[in-house]
Amino acid sequence: MTVKGKMFGTDGVRGVANYDLTAGLALQLGRALGFSLQERSDKPLVLVGKDPRLSSDMIEQAFSAGLLSSGVRVGLLGIITTPALSILVKEYCAQAGAMISASHNPIDDNGIKIFGPDGCKLSDQEESRIEQVFASQPVEGPRFPASYEILAEGAELYRAFLQRFAPPRIPPLRLVLDCAWGSTSLFAPEIFRQLGAEVEALHAVPDGQRINVHCGATRPEVLREAVLGRGADLGFTFDGDGDRLMAIDRTGRLVDGDVVLCAYGLQRLRKGTLPGQVVVGTVMSNMGLELAIAKEGGKLLRAKVGDRYVLEKMVASGAVIGGEQSGHVIFGEISPAGDGILTALMLLNLVTETGRDLSDLGCELVRVPQVLINVRAERKEFLEQDQPVQEAIAEAELRLAGRGRVLVRSSGTEKLVRVMVEAMDEGEAQREARELVGLIEDRLAG
Repeated sequence: MTVKGKMFGTDGVRGVANYDLTAGLALQLGRALGFSLQERSDKPLVLVGKDPRLSSDMIEQAFSAGLLSSGVRVGLLGIITTPALSILVKEYCAQAGAMISASHNPIDDNGIKIFGPDGCKLSDQEESRIEQVFASQPVEGPRFPASYEILAEGAELYRAFLQRFAPPRIPPLRLVLDCAWGSTSLFAPEIFRQLGAEVEALHAVPDGQRINVHCGATRPEVLREAVLGRGADLGFTFDGDGDRLMAIDRTGRLVDGDVVLCAYGLQRLRKGTLPGQVVVGTVMSNMGLELAIAKEGGKLLRAKVGDRYVLEKMVASGAVIGGEQSGHVIFGEISPAGDGILTALMLLNLVTETGRDLSDLGCELVRVPQVLINVRAERKEFLEQDQPVQEAIAEAELRLAGRGRVLVRSSGTEKLVRVMVEAMDEGEAQREARELVGLIEDRLAG
């Protein structure tokens, strides 16, 4: 991340804490947000939440100091989930919200995600305006800085929100939760125990030294081992800031975002209650999801990777369900944010409504073999500029036309180039992917 170019990626401003994302940068970004808000609001209020990673306190205080120095009021929520912040911005009628978190990233990273008054992440245009103010903000702020308030009741308001969407009853369940040593530790175990489930909670204390380490939504195999080893009925695993969910059913099957979209989308299609008969996925969604939705008369629309792009596509198309394979799922009639705990509750609602076990839901999705390989790339911008790589991608697309897909993109949150190939024949998908990876590595080394 560099302040000389575009600061915002696909999910806010991210970088290695105290190296890329310093206290000084956080302070200046807070000031830029504050001054930009005052262009259209008098005495604006900004809510600030954080996940428990070690650097969050430093960034929270620096960012909040920047807001206060620009004359903006600040409401501190403490450790909270990202979707909770989205809900509470509207609850408190705030003009913006900021979440200090790097989501599923390693503990060395951190980030600042900014939300508008509607609880949605900012558009590209709104982020660009903040970057413009950042580059030219006043040296001095108002004579009397604003004040902050600790909003201790915010967590309880979020719990009450989630409980509105809990199923009225659930069958007896043995449930394993993996809270990734993150923010959901403060909410998920209590919520599911109140439903009457027998809950075993793993990694369920906010711990900034272990958040996301060998656990959570990016390591669902940890939950699978626990579910199978304990003979549990199902398991839910979240990421550090609680906006993702992966589930494991009693057979050990991974229920990722594609499966959730399939199960929920098909249920609404069959009931005739899916607006526009559309579900929104991303360019990473498996072709099997597209085929399953189409078989029932629906259509899968694809957005760019990033839950805010999913939401934009949902709003434009009138869709009420959308998400990413990685576990961000948005139930647009309820919240504009991906929410891991809410997604888990909606799955339990589906189990209750249909009378089917989780292992029987979403089985209509027959996955097309998909190969995803990450290439470390300090210079991600080379991808669009490198002609040999672009020609190789085009040739691979031509060879797989009608039988598969090729997607090569730079990650918006990590220093990676992601190479994804789908093909009906897994061996062919492997060969195409590895040829592209080999070329990209050679070009990066050159």
